[in-house]
Amino acid sequence: MAQSAGVVEDEETFYGGNNRVQPFVTTPINEPECIEDAKKIHRITLSERLGLEDLFSLQVWRASLAELLGTAVLVFMIDTIVISSFESKTTTPNLVMSILIAITVAILLLATCPVSGGHINPVITFSAALVGLISLSRAVVYIFAQCVGGVLGALALKAVVSSTIAQNFSLGACTITIIAPGPQGPVVVGLETGQALWLEIFCTFVFLFASIWMAFDHRQAKALGLVLVLCIVGIVVGLLVFISTTVTATKGYAGVGMNPARCLGPAIVRGGHVWTGHWVFWVGPTIACMAFYLYTKIIPHQHFCGAEYKHDFFNILKALVSSDDRK
Repeated sequence: MAQSAGVVEDEETFYGGNNRVQPFVTTPINEPECIEDAKKIHRITLSERLGLEDLFSLQVWRASLAELLGTAVLVFMIDTIVISSFESKTTTPNLVMSILIAITVAILLLATCPVSGGHINPVITFSAALVGLISLSRAVVYIFAQCVGGVLGALALKAVVSSTIAQNFSLGACTITIIAPGPQGPVVVGLETGQALWLEIFCTFVFLFASIWMAFDHRQAKALGLVLVLCIVGIVVGLLVFISTTVTATKGYAGVGMNPARCLGPAIVRGGHVWTGHWVFWVGPTIACMAFYLYTKIIPHQHFCGAEYKHDFFNILKALVSSDDRK
């Protein structure tokens, strides 16, 4: 996102990449410029495409601190919102929860974007790496920081809530099923794993397509402005949380995660049944990110010049093939 001098080298505009901005949202990118940029990076080495220097860059690790703290605060606040929304006995807990989550996400993105680019979500980081806005190495550092932050946020929440609430609400964790008392003893209630996986894939793709795409596309980012784009991201997250919890209306299903790090923290701290189906909250978003990346490759090149990014995933694959051919 916005660049912090001397801290984020790749992320000059929103989630990173080229700082050349087109004049308006509907203005196609000049395709000859894309071709020329692609030629300039054609001879870049594989290690440069992978951004291996980022693994040993103090600046990148310092920027990842914003990802760690941002994700920790995100997990603490969202899980608190989940618990308090249902604990308050309001008639529309899903609506209240969704609105508060939307506000929280927008605020935290605004707080972290000047330092690290404002990801606080492995979905955003992985998508940015696939498109080539950041290197895969930087993505590894960021996702590691986000996962650590998720655990710290869950630990902080566990420290301030009672054991009864922590047990009854599983620390606001991402759950597909829960163990509930039944007439014949404890029973497992919730959503089918297949349904949860499809919801995770669909909602995560919509999240990327309907909001994060605006940040990736420099023309829209420039035309709309930083604050509006991040508010849209928050609104879309809130809407998808509301839709996923309303359309299923199933006790035990906590709704789509769309953020593996946010789901990982409570799972590690709470443990037990929270791990049931936890893989869904990783596999679903991963598939959605790959589908979104393919979408960016299919659309007309004059509307998105992703090939010019040296870290683009297809460019990395081409470099790998070329290196094998030389051998």
